Amino acid sequence: MPNAFNFSASPFDCLNPDEQRLVRNSVDVVYFREGETILEVGSAPTHLFVIIKGYVTQLDGNEVTTTYGPDDCFDGRGLVAGRVSSRFVASQEVVAYQLAHQAVSDLIASNATFGALLFSDLGDKLSALSQRKGQHELQSLTLSRVDEAFLRPAHFVDADTDILSVVKLFQQHRLSSVLVRDRQSTPERLGIFSTTALQRAILDGRPLDQLAVGELSNYALIEVAPSDQLGDAMAVMLRQRVHRVVVSDAGQVVGILEALDLFSFLSNQSHLITVEIEEAKDLAGLSQAAARITRMIALLYRSGSRINLIAKLVQQLNSRLFERAWNLIAPAELVANSCLFVMGSEGRGEQLLKTDQDNGLILRDGYKAPDNLAAICQRFSSALEDFGYPPCPGLIMVSNPQWCKSASQFGQMTRQWLIMPDGDSLMNLAIFMDAHTVCGDDQLLDAVRRGLMTLATDNDAVLSRFAAAIDSFGGSTGWWNRLLGLGDAESQLNLKKEGIFPLVHGLRSLAMAHRVPEISSAGRIAALVKEGKLDAALGVDLTESLYFFMGLRLKVGLAELETGQIVTGAVNVARLSSLERDLLKDALAVVKRFKVLLRYRFHLDAV
Repeated sequence: MPNAFNFSASPFDCLNPDEQRLVRNSVDVVYFREGETILEVGSAPTHLFVIIKGYVTQLDGNEVTTTYGPDDCFDGRGLVAGRVSSRFVASQEVVAYQLAHQAVSDLIASNATFGALLFSDLGDKLSALSQRKGQHELQSLTLSRVDEAFLRPAHFVDADTDILSVVKLFQQHRLSSVLVRDRQSTPERLGIFSTTALQRAILDGRPLDQLAVGELSNYALIEVAPSDQLGDAMAVMLRQRVHRVVVSDAGQVVGILEALDLFSFLSNQSHLITVEIEEAKDLAGLSQAAARITRMIALLYRSGSRINLIAKLVQQLNSRLFERAWNLIAPAELVANSCLFVMGSEGRGEQLLKTDQDNGLILRDGYKAPDNLAAICQRFSSALEDFGYPPCPGLIMVSNPQWCKSASQFGQMTRQWLIMPDGDSLMNLAIFMDAHTVCGDDQLLDAVRRGLMTLATDNDAVLSRFAAAIDSFGGSTGWWNRLLGLGDAESQLNLKKEGIFPLVHGLRSLAMAHRVPEISSAGRIAALVKEGKLDAALGVDLTESLYFFMGLRLKVGLAELETGQIVTGAVNVARLSSLERDLLKDALAVVKRFKVLLRYRFHLDAV
């Protein structure tokens, strides 16, 4: 029987042949009757158990905290601590391997990954997982450091150097930019002059040999560090709309990272998509670019890119896509006197695959909108639908007059959501909390949001009713059974309802209560931890849990798209690996712990 030990299940799938041999030589098979207590609180465990058949329930007092099934192991933490902190009961007849304490200790000593996956917290498990050899044949190139890519040498000129001399330098060294030292300023400043600025120099009209390069240089340098990841450098270029960044280490310039060099290194489609969006002459051209975004997401995911990086790139590309579409549809005067914004996961920068539209338009007070404003907004909503973003079932779109108003009307509407809170108004409030500008005057949105935050934080009753939505989708008492397929033939788990929504909305509620202006969930966590409103360790676990949920949901969604199915967000837990199931249980446990904190903070038992 020990020869049949499943070494493909976590955490044993990281063992080398010698370590596997140690397991075979140290393992026995045991049997427990249904209802039998396997480990009691306070006892000193002597073995690590790995279930072959049946299910084991872990209880804290009378509360079920976890259920273990075939290929799951327990109680690694108790074995390392020398004391069991929970009671483990066979909920069915159980056949299991028992691995001797000394063998487990030897494995932990020889294999750090095994130890981390066995008893560490979620963040450590995911960190260990990302470092496992063989997890991917090739590590995602977006995880490479900036200094691993090709950096062009930095060439320096003084600010009083004439443009003609700089052009000769371009030709001599095959450059596209030089760094410009302005020694006349106090303190001395450093700028950049590129071939793009050369066009402005020619149009200036003065002879190039009489025009100083410093006059047309850009002194707002965009910098990255050599140790930064290439994926982050790519996101900076997309956000700042620049074709190169200066690489500097402790104030010393190391070189220049050009966009073409970066994207040649990464070999993915994001640069091509950006160029296609910028050069699109009509909505049909934008639709082609939109179709490429999903293909890029699949490519990045399968190459092992970090989920937060993929989400960041998707947000940047979608923002450019929506902005370009709005500029093609709306007259320039309307664009200048309004603020087009997105909400929900798109606003937070946590959307991966295309989801329902959530957007709105704030008009400047006193501005007379075009008579055909409704038609313009409808055309925009139709364009997004053509791009693959379905209409919002709740009509939270610019084509709905409720979400296309003047700034004062928007302010009045948001105040009414607070003063007369009901189910719909609290839902609208939650959605609006995640609003992010994609085009126009962002000050219009900021002003409405500031007024909302000031009023909301003075009303504890509203905050409590707002936070109570964490239980909108029912209690979580049954998700361990659904996770393991007990009592549910299809074994489907909705990640958004059980994990993502309570986590995201809980952070949204804390952000409102403490006037945190951040929009993204990770940003809210960082701000709350910094202000001492959230425990740092819990903050790490919440961040890692969110990214795990997003990654698992993306994996399932891509599989659904490949088979021509509608993306549902539901996970068939029977198809998860033992490691994925283990991590999912840990992530859901983090959400459960977070909900306890929220109930105490917002007095939800009294709501």
